[in-house]
Amino acid sequence: MSQIHPTALISSTATIDDTAVIGPYCIVGDDVTIGAHTILHRHVVVAKMTRIGKHNQIYQFASIGEDSQDLKYNDEPTWLEIGDYNDIRESCSLHRGTAQDKGITKIGSHNLLMVNTHVAHDCVIGNHNVIANNVGVAGHVTIGDHIIIGGNSGIHQFCRIDDYSLVGGASLILKDVAAFTMVSGNPAHAHGLNIEGMRRKGWSKETIDTLRQAYNTIFRSGLTTKQALVVLEEDMLPQEPKIQLLIDSLQESKRGVVR
Repeated sequence: MSQIHPTALISSTATIDDTAVIGPYCIVGDDVTIGAHTILHRHVVVAKMTRIGKHNQIYQFASIGEDSQDLKYNDEPTWLEIGDYNDIRESCSLHRGTAQDKGITKIGSHNLLMVNTHVAHDCVIGNHNVIANNVGVAGHVTIGDHIIIGGNSGIHQFCRIDDYSLVGGASLILKDVAAFTMVSGNPAHAHGLNIEGMRRKGWSKETIDTLRQAYNTIFRSGLTTKQALVVLEEDMLPQEPKIQLLIDSLQESKRGVVR
């Protein structure tokens, strides 16, 4: 049987795996699903209409699956989905979506959300990310994979932060962050590639040098975005497939990228 502390309040419509642990004074609301080996340590609220995967750990005072703060939200049925192997630390707040968008907020797997992280409605967060203390992620934001966001940073609604990038602490993100780039400041500016992150992943010197060349083509050559895309696609993509992530950052950006 699942290990449910006697002080926990569990809705009759919640589905909790037999191996899950629900600690003291937790509240699990209507239409909540909690997967195998997930632990709600203590004083965690999972409000309603939330699907949580396996092997997650959620710490005290986290508010999971609460109503959106969007003024357009009108109590319509919306969802929050959380994947597997996430650590969601103290006082995080993760809100469900709104019907005005896709009606769902999604968080992937293997993420660390540090103390007091806020993820607003209709956000999509990928996998293997570290979001540090007191980061505020506004509505409709997309965060890719293998990204680090420094503490006390704020991310404007509808922004994209693409794979393998790094956002320095206390930064204000008003535009999209291109893949592999390192940005910081208020407002944020690009300061080069996330070289240390690449080295930690064991990428070859050849790959890093090619990505550095691509970065210089985009940000330091004086070329327009259209001209830079031609160079990336014709000259660099054939020798390094990861260049495609930079191409996607430029092509898919609706707000323009941080420069």
